Amino acid sequence: MSKIRAAITGVQGYVPDYVLTNAELETMVETNDEWITTRTGIKERRILKGELQGTSVIAAAAVKGLLEKTNTDPKDIDLILCATVTPDRLFPATANIIADKVGAINSFSFDMAAACSGFLYALATGSQFIETGKYKKVIVIGADKMSSIVDYEDRSTCIIFGDGGGAVLLEPNEEGNGVIDSIMKSDGSGVKHLYMNAGGSMMPASIETVKNRDHYVVQEGSAVFKFAVTNMADVAAELMEKNNLKGEDIAYLVPHQANKRIIDATAKRMGVKDEKVMMNIERYGNTTSGTLPLCLWDYESKLRKGDNLVLAAFGGGFTWGSLYLKWAYDPK
Repeated sequence: MSKIRAAITGVQGYVPDYVLTNAELETMVETNDEWITTRTGIKERRILKGELQGTSVIAAAAVKGLLEKTNTDPKDIDLILCATVTPDRLFPATANIIADKVGAINSFSFDMAAACSGFLYALATGSQFIETGKYKKVIVIGADKMSSIVDYEDRSTCIIFGDGGGAVLLEPNEEGNGVIDSIMKSDGSGVKHLYMNAGGSMMPASIETVKNRDHYVVQEGSAVFKFAVTNMADVAAELMEKNNLKGEDIAYLVPHQANKRIIDATAKRMGVKDEKVMMNIERYGNTTSGTLPLCLWDYESKLRKGDNLVLAAFGGGFTWGSLYLKWAYDPK
C-alpha cells in the first residue's frame, strides 16, 4: 500500500482593496520610497479598513474562494487550522469564527500562533491529520491584519507590514505528491528582539498600556535580520541535504516575505536561481502568517504536478522552519 501524503489540492488568497503606498507613508513618518525599497523591497501593502473588520474577514474570503474553486462542500471539511497573531478576539479562536462564516459545520477548528512561521507550522500540523488517515479534507489558513498592531508613528515597523492571507486545501494523495518532509525550530530567547508587550496575561490591557503604546509590535531590526538571515537559510539547506536535493531540483523556493535581502540570502545558500524564487513582497509587504499562501496563490498558474517546492519562514519567538512538498496538480 502506498504511503498517504497530504497534498495541496487548491489554494486561494485574499488581500483588502486599500493600497498603502510608500508615497503615502512619506506623509505619515520620516521616510521615503528609496529608503524603504532599498532596505526591504516593499513598494506597497494592503490595509483592511472599516469598523469591526478582523482577520476572520480576510480568512473567510480566502476560504470561500477556495471552496468554490475546488468545488468542495463546506460540510465535508474535517478541520480548519488558522495561523494568525492578530485573532479577532483572544477567544473564541478565529478559526471557529471562520468555520461558521463559511458553513463548515462539521469541522473542528483552532488557531496557531507562531508569528511569521505560523502558516508553515500549521501546514506541517494539518498534514499529520491527513497522513494518519484520520481526515480527508483539511483547510490550512495563514492570515493577519497587521495594521491592527502596527504603530504608524514608528517608521522601523510601519513600512514593513500589510494585511492579507490565504488558504490551502489538503487531501490524501498516494501518487507520491504532497508534503514530504519538514524541519521546525524555535528559540524563546528571541522574545526580547520581536514582541508586543501588552494584551496578554502578563500585562493585561489598561489605560496605562494604551497610553504607553504597549499594544504595538516592537522590533529590534538588526538583531532580527541577523538571526533570520542565518537561520532561515540554514534550515532550508538542512532540509535539502536531508532529502538529497540540489538547487536544480527545486522548481520554486517559497520564502516568507519579510525582507528581500533575507530572501536573497536564503536562495543563494540553497543554490536556487532568482527566477525560481517566489516574490511578491513589493506588492503586499510582510503579511506575517499570510505570506506563504499568498505566494502560492500568485504563482499557482506556473506550478506543475510533481514540482519540488521548498517553503521557508522565520518569525518572532523566535520561530523558523522549512517544508518540502511536491505539487499535486497542473493549472486548471
